[in-house]
Amino acid sequence: MHVPDGFINAPISAAAGVVAAGAIAVSLRGARRELDERTAPLAGLVAAFIFAVQMLNFPVAAGTSGHLLGGALAAILVGPFTGVLCVSVVLLMQGILFADGGLTALGVNITVMACVTTVVAYAVFRGLLKVLPGGRRSVTAASFVAALLSVPSAALAFTLIYWIGGTTDVPIGKVATAMVGVHVLIGIGEAVITALTVGAVIAVRPDLVYGARGLRQKLQLRIGGELVDAPAPAPEPAAAEPVAARTSHRTVWLSGLAASLVLAGFVSFYASANPDGLEKVAADKGIDEKVEDHAAADSPLADYGVKDVDNVRLSGGLAGVIGVGVTVVAGTGVFWAVRRRHGSDTSPTSVENV
Repeated sequence: MHVPDGFINAPISAAAGVVAAGAIAVSLRGARRELDERTAPLAGLVAAFIFAVQMLNFPVAAGTSGHLLGGALAAILVGPFTGVLCVSVVLLMQGILFADGGLTALGVNITVMACVTTVVAYAVFRGLLKVLPGGRRSVTAASFVAALLSVPSAALAFTLIYWIGGTTDVPIGKVATAMVGVHVLIGIGEAVITALTVGAVIAVRPDLVYGARGLRQKLQLRIGGELVDAPAPAPEPAAAEPVAARTSHRTVWLSGLAASLVLAGFVSFYASANPDGLEKVAADKGIDEKVEDHAAADSPLADYGVKDVDNVRLSGGLAGVIGVGVTVVAGTGVFWAVRRRHGSDTSPTSVENV
């Protein structure tokens, strides 16, 4: 759903940029409360994973494909504020390095793909957890529904922005019907990917899943033919926990990075070549009549290929690997900086100065 330059007029693009900048500023403050020494590098990995999976367009209808937006996945894994930053980092890397999503439309893309998806998904997710029985299955099920609803919500947000500032005269009802219809189908793919990923992480390290914090799976024993809650186990020695946690966290991080590299560097070659939902609707309804060439169209990595590398498979694979590497470095740097700022803000010296 990357909006290119030329779809939205300059005043509304600028206004969306202001909204996006404000959302990022709020998210930077909120992320300080969500991030710690374990989750800061995980957030960088989540950004890289979203970048990788967004390269995997999957077919959803005749001549149309879709890809992960990632707002729901990021919000549930690392928190809603950090989730906005994760998707924003991905969109920035894609726009600057890969000419994917217009630079003047960056504010629109962050507003629609980062802010709307994250806010809607996390609100739905938390609401469902309040009514579902406690447990890992409920977290996974809530993740599925939240991700499913986040995608058509983003489609409606784009439709609203287009209605206010679209550069072509197309009946808004037709745009809304087409956008929501195809993105409901894309939302199913988003929901499957999100639920599978959240379920995989929660099975290994539930404490690393922000949306599952405080989750305690009760152990039950069968006594006299009836299930009863087992007594809570005695806490393990504090000295033994950090070493095991660090080892497991490192394994999770390396496994996630390896999966991202494989997906972007190899599996992406087999992704659907059909236009995604927004591209298809734009072509069918005439929204793309005034689309503009991307300012980074001459980038060495434009269109997810390495310039002067003739082998298509090698070119796309190298571009994907470079993208994952740049995104994980940029994302981790941002989140470590946010985490350090939080540490300095809460240090004894800072408190005394206040």
